[in-house]
Amino acid sequence: MTDVSSETPIVKLVSFMIQKAVADGASDIHIEPQETDLRVRFRIDGVLQEVMRSPRSVQASIISRFKIMADMDIAESRKPQDGHCAVTVAGQKVDFRVSTLPTVYGERVVLRILRKDAIMLQLSDLGFLQSSLDRFEVAFRKPYGAILVTGPTGSGKSTTLYAAVNVLNTPDRHILTVEDPVEYRVEGVNQCQVNPKAGLTFARALRSFLRCSPDCILVGEIRDQETAQIAIESALTGNLVLSTLHTNDSAGAVTRLIEMGVEPFLVASAVETVLAQRLTRRLCKECKQEVRLKPEVLIKAGFAEDNLPEVVHKAVGCKNCGNTGYRGRMGVHEVLSMSEEIRRLTVDEATAEEIKQVAIREGMLTLRQDGLEKVRMGMTSIEEVLRVIV
Repeated sequence: MTDVSSETPIVKLVSFMIQKAVADGASDIHIEPQETDLRVRFRIDGVLQEVMRSPRSVQASIISRFKIMADMDIAESRKPQDGHCAVTVAGQKVDFRVSTLPTVYGERVVLRILRKDAIMLQLSDLGFLQSSLDRFEVAFRKPYGAILVTGPTGSGKSTTLYAAVNVLNTPDRHILTVEDPVEYRVEGVNQCQVNPKAGLTFARALRSFLRCSPDCILVGEIRDQETAQIAIESALTGNLVLSTLHTNDSAGAVTRLIEMGVEPFLVASAVETVLAQRLTRRLCKECKQEVRLKPEVLIKAGFAEDNLPEVVHKAVGCKNCGNTGYRGRMGVHEVLSMSEEIRRLTVDEATAEEIKQVAIREGMLTLRQDGLEKVRMGMTSIEEVLRVIV
């Protein structure tokens, strides 16, 4: 019997999808069975866009083709699967992380495009305002302490951490990472992937790291009390620890660690800086358009009444940006430095809002203020900032 997934038209169709996604700068490919057809969407600059529909009759063949590429079990369709594959596109090797999920209309497939060039970005490429970059850089250049990056999934936390690691990655430093999974290989960095089935968890890897005399430790994510405790204690015993947390803002990371069971005085002593971030789309330079808005509209958006911009820019759309008005993304940042007053509030178990207000008084720009400053500079639009920041 001929394997339908190896039919030439299906192979060509799948290759076309992958090539188009890479050419369009997509971060994900979504293959989604619907009631009457198969929908294909790309996530470009953080927003899903439908690119094509295929007949229901080729659904099984397309999904089988992706599963074969990722070395998955094509006979198993009742439970989720994960895999990896590498494809050469325009002469360059591109890695993909592939996931399947059974739905009522059949298996859906998501391909995460892992771009090696993204992880090699410099901090100056990430859209930092100079004041925020200075605060962040002072922190991770210290020989010890914990640096936390917070934000939702897909907000660029790993990219920011690796940009910092790229700065620290010199022959005289011993850098160890534990991740789930290791998506990008970095020369000169010793990377470890968690394997719960074999008993290798974040916490267990961290304990082993401390016996290896590291200078810098990167923990992919602090998920539980044990990992949090060891990471914080590592930062107190002379190691620089970089990690991520899922909180809405920078002050929330401090209270989150305490809620996870880490003693407040340990958090206050170990944490040096918390960076909260989101990703916002950049306005297309070819078609962005100046607009003059009424003062009340600008004030409602969050601009200070005594410092309103004369003009801002809006998205229009042209052939260069696929008629979206945006091309590329950048970070919006909130950098909280642990001052003596904030450390005291942490020990006293103050609320996240109280910590945030003190940080603002000490010069921290909130996520919205940082985003609006980039609106003032013509880099993005008010609508885009309000889309990603509550």
